[in-house]
This record gives sequence, structure tokens and C-alpha cells, in this order.
Amino acid sequence: MKNGNIIHVKNLTKTFGDFTAVDNISFQVGKGEVFGFLGANGAGKTTAMKMLIGISKPSSGEAQVAGFDVKSQAEKVKRSIGYMSQRFSLYNDLTIRENITFFGGIYGLKKSDIKTKSQNLIDELDLHDEADKLVGSLPLGWKQKVAFSVSLLHDPQIIFLDEPTGGVDPITRRKFWEMIYREAHKGKTIFVTTHYMDEAEYCDRVSIMVAGKIEALDTPKNLKEKYKVESMNQVFLKLARNIE
Repeated sequence: MKNGNIIHVKNLTKTFGDFTAVDNISFQVGKGEVFGFLGANGAGKTTAMKMLIGISKPSSGEAQVAGFDVKSQAEKVKRSIGYMSQRFSLYNDLTIRENITFFGGIYGLKKSDIKTKSQNLIDELDLHDEADKLVGSLPLGWKQKVAFSVSLLHDPQIIFLDEPTGGVDPITRRKFWEMIYREAHKGKTIFVTTHYMDEAEYCDRVSIMVAGKIEALDTPKNLKEKYKVESMNQVFLKLARNIE
């Protein structure tokens, strides 16, 4: 672990009627760690993340994120994290600059800080020619890069990324992960869900969810050695599909 743990989860469970979406999961994430939360679609990844970011209450169990309890201090959790979803992160009918200004306001930044951070973001991504174009006109890969940068505007301790590279090409995915690494090297904790097993190779540690349970949790190297395979995709197939 790097400098202690910043996410603590113990026996976290979420039920919907008779259906258990997240089944008694426990784990910890260290400060500055890139933690992969893997599993097939429907495994419970997004439901678990929603509890951790304070927008869904657990049915039972405990979780602390950035020192705050997800049940009783959900608003403080939200102010301490960045969040990016594959499906909704930016407003397509606003320009890049307008999106930055809008989310800066949502995060409670001062107007002077928003102006400075907006220009820094545009400079960093080299978006001078695109800054006043509608986000809806951008290629998906660029949308994801901007959305990730916007999630960092308020300098959060932890960034939650929910399948951030879904639908983009492999080269764009790799470039996106380079952005993730840069933030991790600055000491930020990255919690990322994905169903791309090759992305597990980029993480410090990964958990693999199957039917609401965490079936494995370790470094990619240790998991491949444990299951005597050469790739994380093969690890997943053994766990989730019982394929030898």
C-alpha cells in the first residue's frame, strides 16, 4: 500500500428486493493506488461504485471514502472525489469552455479559480482551436479526455472512473491510461471499473467481481501466477466462466 488506505470497505451489501446485486464485499484501497474493479457487465461493479460515491445507500455493511462514512456523510464524500461515467460526464450542447465553467461552479470553485483552471486545462490538452466548439461535435476519445480533466478541477483525493474507455479504440484507450498514470504519480487514488481485462494489466491491484461477490483480489502478476495463466483475460475466464 502507498501511504495508508483511503478507501475502507467491510461487508458491503446492496439488495433490490430478493436480488442481491453486491454481496458482502470487503477490501481496502491505498492512497496513490490505481485500483481496478473488474467484472463482466452485470457483475455488480457499478452498483458497488454508486455506494462508494455516496449516491446509493448500502443495504448493510460499512464503507469509508477519504475518511468519510458513505451512509452518514455522503455529501462530504461527494466533495472529496472526482467522478467520470462512460455514459454521462459532459453536456453535449455546451462548449468545452462552458462545460468547464459549469462543473467548476458545481464543485464550488471561485470564478477566478475557474478561469485559471479552464485555461490550464485547455493548454494542457492543446484544445485552443476546439475550446468554443460544442462537446457533441468532438470524437468520443476527446470527450473522454476532457471529461477526465474536468473531474480533476477541484483537486479531489480520489477519482472514480466508471468504464471510462468503453467504446473507444485501443490507441485512445492507451493514451487515456497515460493520463491516469500521471494523476496517480501525483498521489491521487484512481478507482476504475472496466470489463476490458487487458486494462487490468495497467492497475497496481485488481479485484474481480462475479455475481456480486469479489472472487479474486491481488496484483495482476500474482493473479496470473496463482491461476497459472499468461493474461488477465484467462484469469477472468477461469473465475467467471470456469474455463480452463
